[in-house]
Amino acid sequence: MAENNQSQQNINELLKVRRDKLAELQAAGKDPFQIMKYDVTHHSRDIKDNFDELEGKSVSIAGRMMSKRVMGKASFCNIQDLKGNIQAYVARDNVGEEEYKLFKKMDIGDIVGIKGDVFKTMKGEISVHVTEITLLSKSLQILPEKYHGLTNTDTRYRQRYIDLIMNEEVKDTFIKRSKMISAIRRYLDSQGFMEVETPMLVSNAGGAAARPFETHFNALDEDLKLRISLELYLKRLIVGGLERVYEIGRVFRNEGLDTRHNPEFTLMEIYQAYTDYNGMMDLTENLYRYVAQEVLGTTKITYNGIEMDLGKPFERITMIDAVKKYAGVDFNEIKTLEDARKIADEKGVEYEERHKKGDILNLFFENFVEEHLIQPTFLMDHPVEISPLTKRKPSDPNYVERFEFFMNGWEMANAYSELNDPIDQRERFKAQEELLAQGDEEANHTDEDFLNALEIGMPPTGGIGFGIDRMCMLLTDSAAIRDVLLFPTMKSLDK
Repeated sequence: MAENNQSQQNINELLKVRRDKLAELQAAGKDPFQIMKYDVTHHSRDIKDNFDELEGKSVSIAGRMMSKRVMGKASFCNIQDLKGNIQAYVARDNVGEEEYKLFKKMDIGDIVGIKGDVFKTMKGEISVHVTEITLLSKSLQILPEKYHGLTNTDTRYRQRYIDLIMNEEVKDTFIKRSKMISAIRRYLDSQGFMEVETPMLVSNAGGAAARPFETHFNALDEDLKLRISLELYLKRLIVGGLERVYEIGRVFRNEGLDTRHNPEFTLMEIYQAYTDYNGMMDLTENLYRYVAQEVLGTTKITYNGIEMDLGKPFERITMIDAVKKYAGVDFNEIKTLEDARKIADEKGVEYEERHKKGDILNLFFENFVEEHLIQPTFLMDHPVEISPLTKRKPSDPNYVERFEFFMNGWEMANAYSELNDPIDQRERFKAQEELLAQGDEEANHTDEDFLNALEIGMPPTGGIGFGIDRMCMLLTDSAAIRDVLLFPTMKSLDK
């Protein structure tokens, strides 16, 4: 305890020194917080990548001072900016005696602007020979030690700004995330899709099986919900004649936190008129290949040491065939709910009283199949009981034209040949209302306006929802969804 008190006391003294330095600068009329702008001509990587043409030329860079070595009349420091870091050589004879004194008082973490000439040191390191250095912002806190870094995950997620400063690979993850979303947009735009925006605050949160967050709108004195899906509004646009639409946006589900779930996450949904779920499979396969190639430069990705090849044709298998393959149970031979319950009991698959035959088939899939779907796989033809918005298969109305896209044993996307029969849709909403009455908080309410849109007439349509965060996890080899969300949901520290 005494050691901890001493450590805190030392930190407090260091923090006081920084504030005293700031006060001294302000008293001398050199308040860094009064500087409005700084003209930057290059980033660190630009200088290193183009050394041959920049050698001997003047550049201007700005960034955070990450290290400093004062050696009498000449010193070195390291400046970190958006694209990396670069060494700066600061000599008293070049910057002037007064400026050199100010430089020596600068601290690790300070943000500085540097002008100087590009050169290479005797040891061969590309550097900037400083002619002018400006303190742009005084850091009043202390960064973690360079060699220990910021490793506590709770602190990293809460103070992502420090995480980005101290961990280069973290910054790289979020740069790749941005590139990934840009690549998705480029691909869809090239295929004639139109990006749209739909409401986040809704009176009826439908389109998925999830419990919504609820809020109150004071101006109208109405209770509203945060959307759990993008589906029902995007389908209205298909009815309106916008034949290819997509949206990338936040959705909100009042559920638990784990390595793959955050209560707010980024979902992309795509709807295309005059196609079906086979068209959505082709779109998914081509989209994933394009994005991987654009972001990583290869269609082979490695996650947790396992290589997945997006270059090969993706496997396509029905849920019945997958359960037969991995669980040894053929649901084509199971005709009744009693038979399904019996085989579930024999195999140790737990089910609830409300579960029907199709629900039990899905439980078999979750228990025996999911973990095996490592390579890109389309899991097709789900039971109608778990697919309230999907078109039935003409050859067997107990199943629907739906697929889930799996990689690494994870569901990465969910797609349908969309239900466009308003009479059938009303019946399925009715079944959902019955589930609500039985206590299923994730069931859908009937959406009368959506039914009205279907009665106006919706063409045959393929639709798909992509989990953007899981896609980013795979492409960046990130262990948890929090590693690809800049500011994940965290429990308040005062709880």
